[in-house]
Amino acid sequence: MKLLLPSPVDKVNFQNHTVYIKRDDLIDRDFSGNKARKFHYFLEHDFSHIKKVVSYGSSQSNAMYSLSTLCKIKGWEFEYYVDHLSNYLRENPHGNYLGAIQNGMQLRVGTISEEVVGSSEEVLFIQEGGRQRSSEYGIKLLAQEIIEWQKQSGVKKLNIFLPSGTGTTALFLEKAFSVQRSAFRNDGIKVYTCACVGDDEYLKKQFFELESDERYHPTILSLDKKHHFGKLYRENYEIWIKLQKDIGIEFDLLYDPLGWRVMMKHIKSFEGELMYIHQGGVLGNESMLPRYQRKYNIG
Repeated sequence: MKLLLPSPVDKVNFQNHTVYIKRDDLIDRDFSGNKARKFHYFLEHDFSHIKKVVSYGSSQSNAMYSLSTLCKIKGWEFEYYVDHLSNYLRENPHGNYLGAIQNGMQLRVGTISEEVVGSSEEVLFIQEGGRQRSSEYGIKLLAQEIIEWQKQSGVKKLNIFLPSGTGTTALFLEKAFSVQRSAFRNDGIKVYTCACVGDDEYLKKQFFELESDERYHPTILSLDKKHHFGKLYRENYEIWIKLQKDIGIEFDLLYDPLGWRVMMKHIKSFEGELMYIHQGGVLGNESMLPRYQRKYNIG
């Protein structure tokens, strides 16, 4: 598999502000974004003893589709657990679910058991969304790409922004930059994020599960009003449409609209240049967009 690495960086103007966009969505058609970074370790290393991957999450998860692609490449079986599968999706497969099924995913409806997780040395268990230490390998590579870009571009201070689900990517990015700051006494790159799943306290707990040292935790920003994950906000749809019209880039409809809204709310407080990480996931728009269209009677 030939990945587009390092991923390109686009310079855009949005609402009279210059933003650099790290295009991780372009790494590969089927294996891109933050999931390509999180699962890069398994792609690059030999796991000849592994026969099956087991994971869990939602039925339209970006991680589910990326894992199905990884397993197809590696020749592994892929067993994925969901709490619930709607009759509509079962009868009308689309989006990430359809892609994963076409890649050979074996879907299980129910709770994953400890027996399944630890059943054999031939089974590789992946936490929901890739929230595990092995993800640090690929995210370190992303950090190094950004550091090299910063040097080549002559940017002295760079603010990185990306929305968080589990917070894994933001955490390991900040950790990589923090280590670099300590080694070279350079405070040139800082990571900011926002909580998309749960509130700020929930996201902080996710950070602590992977890294106990708060020095390596990214800065969490938020909106004034609470944002409920998966709820259809008209403001989210509107900024998603505006981004496509103004800069010609399609973003994920679940995470990115909140990310951009939070970033733009705080944009005047950033000192230096600003880079947004495009984490892919646009295949999920096949399921999200019709929901917005039905709710708001759009197009």
